[in-house]
Amino acid sequence: FLEKYMEFDLNNQGEIDLMSVKRMMEKMGAPKTHLELKKMISEVTGGVSETISYQDFVNVMLGKRSAVLKLVMMFEGKANESTPKPSGPPPERDIASLP
Repeated sequence: FLEKYMEFDLNNQGEIDLMSVKRMMEKMGAPKTHLELKKMISEVTGGVSETISYQDFVNVMLGKRSAVLKLVMMFEGKANESTPKPSGPPPERDIASLP
């Protein structure tokens, strides 16, 4: 858990702040609004803090509550294992194939 926590502690202050959570969600292809991110952090910390401490992170990961952050972390590995995106220019399309 410490390795994963440190990966998202972008400012190396021992806390995951709003912008770190925002970057994490964007990296996983699930961007969130600031309001959604604040709600997520509030759920993890119990509304006590605006940053996620390592202890809060471990409690969420090991706890019985199904926090949004826990779900995101669980499925992040599976998303990384999915088929790679095609590289190169996109195939040519004509007007009839557009939605």
